[in-house]
Amino acid sequence: MPAIITDQYRILNAETFVDSFVGIGTTGNNNYYTFLGHPNPKNIDVKNYGASDWGNPVPNPVDAFDQENFYYDSMLFLKKVTSNDVRRVIPRLDWQTGTIYEMYRNNYSSTNLTPQTKSTTLYGSNYFVLNSEFNLYLCINNGSNPDNPNGQKSLFEPTHTNTVPQEAGNGSDGYLWKFLYTISPSDIVKFVTTTYIPLPKEWGDTTTSNIKDAAVDGKIETVVIKNGGSGYSIDDSGTVSSTGTISGIPITGDGTGGTVTININSGVVESISGVVGGTGYTYASVRFEAGTFGGKTLIVGTGAEFEVVIPPKGGHGADIYRELGGFRVMLYSKYDNNVDDVPDYVLGNDFSRVGMVKNPLQFGGTDLLNNTTATNLSALKLKPDASSGLTTSNVTYSPNALITQKVGVGSTAVGYVASWNPDTGILKYYQPVGFSTLSSYSYKKLDFVGLGTAITGGSPENLIVDTSFNNQSSIVVGGKNVSLGQTFNLGKASPDVKKYSGEIIYIDNRAPVTRTSSQKEEVKIVIEF
Repeated sequence: MPAIITDQYRILNAETFVDSFVGIGTTGNNNYYTFLGHPNPKNIDVKNYGASDWGNPVPNPVDAFDQENFYYDSMLFLKKVTSNDVRRVIPRLDWQTGTIYEMYRNNYSSTNLTPQTKSTTLYGSNYFVLNSEFNLYLCINNGSNPDNPNGQKSLFEPTHTNTVPQEAGNGSDGYLWKFLYTISPSDIVKFVTTTYIPLPKEWGDTTTSNIKDAAVDGKIETVVIKNGGSGYSIDDSGTVSSTGTISGIPITGDGTGGTVTININSGVVESISGVVGGTGYTYASVRFEAGTFGGKTLIVGTGAEFEVVIPPKGGHGADIYRELGGFRVMLYSKYDNNVDDVPDYVLGNDFSRVGMVKNPLQFGGTDLLNNTTATNLSALKLKPDASSGLTTSNVTYSPNALITQKVGVGSTAVGYVASWNPDTGILKYYQPVGFSTLSSYSYKKLDFVGLGTAITGGSPENLIVDTSFNNQSSIVVGGKNVSLGQTFNLGKASPDVKKYSGEIIYIDNRAPVTRTSSQKEEVKIVIEF
């Protein structure tokens, strides 16, 4: 049977997703994290890990159960997404002079396309604009008339911020704009891009209640002349003229109180100069027939046609998410570059994947991870052999270099360098499963140990694990106490995250980006329902 999933279902799904962020960290709620990962994507030693031509082009992510663990294996660090980091968003349409904007109509469909964008739905049309002060306006009327059935060019930027729809400039372009909201400075920083702008976090709060409260269910705001007809005149106290204005022409339908004021010029309906919207209309038409209105008598001609635009449920401004199509959600994360302040992050290495995971668990337990930031990396506190005469500052472990350690007879632990800090002697590493071309280690994952041989891969010397570094999460460097973000026991620290826990719900592959101390990453993920 023919069926569709409606746009309102998409809006409902977006609302449900946003609501799932409320109360994060409490029992029965969800925790969401963005993450950066996949260093050294051109490494082809690891099964399903990378490709020699990564970035030319960037390979598409694969949505398959057998890929989930590989995404986890290459995850570097995570940032929690709170309810303040989530907004429903809509396309950004900056007001530009000379543009013909579409107006709000309730009847766009596959058989009635929007006149400018040729969309089958209202949400695909350009019926709202963002002005230069980050105010959002709904186009109530775009100057449509019999000579310009698809609207006229907008010449004046709307700037008003009251609750009543108004013209902009001198009104000669025929546009009528309804102010809806102003994007807050904090939301501008987080959620405004060249492509999207945010909807308010909560419609009807202290900043938007005046607009929501002003909405009237079924109030008519717009009546459009489709055909001016001919032969109309007005009898004003015995003086008959084919040019004049008559008010109080009723809007008929299932509502009450709606009227229009109509201007006639040489027998032709030329313009509408006023609408009294009434209430309760779900369908309506203009009763344009002989009668007495506002103390004047209308003498009817022929051919005049009108379109009454029905507002959304509750009236314009009642439900901003339904009115503007809030079926997209943006999630924001900012990764700072100061690893002293955020030791979970790493510098000097690449990332080529941005992702999102729902409800990961804490390492070694069953509780939800609830850290603001978290690392998915294991770490070792290294030191030189006492006989070497070196310090850690004399030794280098290059990013993504292969490191190994003999951990038993015929057994070797293998990993890659995520980061090396010669000042602290902390080496962070990752262990992707399946070293396919390294036959000696194929499909084995062994832990590095404290009481073992040196960690290979160092230059000019391999270092050993400092087992005296026990039950410590900070270290003094140059007289400053530096947080390490992990607790070390016998020189080893586990990740914050229980590997393979939670659900990976978003993956974005990209060309490699090297993290440096001179940059910050802002992650803005848009999910369309």
